[in-house]
Amino acid sequence: MELEVSTANAPIPVLTSVSDLATTSEAWLVDVWGVIHNGVAAFESSGNACAAYRQQGGYVVLLTNAPRPAEAVVEQLDRIGVRRDAYDAVLTSGDVTRGLVKAWSDKPLCHIGPQRDLGIFEDLGTKFTTTLDAEIVVCTGLMDDETETPDDYASTLAGFKRRNLVMLCANPDLKVERGDRMVYCAGAIAQAYEQLGGEVVYSGKPYLPIYDLALGMIRDGLGRDVPKDRVLAFGDGLLTDIKGASAAGIRSLFIASGIHVPRASEFDEAMLLDVFGGYEHTLPVAGMRALTW
Repeated sequence: MELEVSTANAPIPVLTSVSDLATTSEAWLVDVWGVIHNGVAAFESSGNACAAYRQQGGYVVLLTNAPRPAEAVVEQLDRIGVRRDAYDAVLTSGDVTRGLVKAWSDKPLCHIGPQRDLGIFEDLGTKFTTTLDAEIVVCTGLMDDETETPDDYASTLAGFKRRNLVMLCANPDLKVERGDRMVYCAGAIAQAYEQLGGEVVYSGKPYLPIYDLALGMIRDGLGRDVPKDRVLAFGDGLLTDIKGASAAGIRSLFIASGIHVPRASEFDEAMLLDVFGGYEHTLPVAGMRALTW
């Protein structure tokens, strides 16, 4: 099945099955939260689709903006019930963040985020300190994303800006869908800091380093280079997954999670045109309500 890359004036086709399109690729980069699971339950059809693709010889890298090392994400996937044969490798923004934190290991660091994200600092010799004494800030999320919003961090961010501290954002996502709710991510804190004039360094999607690493994982896994036009990325975030794939020169397929498409709404080409209206990057080759083989 040959699909041309959509342009701003062309409709984005809606697919109910990815099996034909799968023949145009040798490797998939699959977003996790919103495509593989919703933070509470695994999406069975997505796991089945990835497993079927692998059975045909395809290579699957789960590419996520989770601000934790890959090992911690695999543990979460196991708890949620994602089948192990759905993927070959996992790469996280937390993995990318670790390299940046290591380069700044001599600076007193303030971590903004929950305890569950502390794994990205393991064995790095990080010098943790308070908001008042920090020389660098690493944001992995909100302390309590069930109850807090970025507004709760306004005074803290203002203090950082007065001292012109650089913030490292370990998860560029603004929001994710957890069960039937939307919760804020580190990207929302970083966005609020930028609005104050603060400097933010991002790791993860849509930035190129994580795609370079992912392509390297594919090369190592298959034992050969795979051309970018034989790689297909799946994601539910316009400004992370779809934009990032475009910047990396990789085709993408949009999955309609609740971030951009209300769950109860009709999902068709008209809806996709509305979602991508004014979008200034390469459009996805197709859209799906859910990843299905």
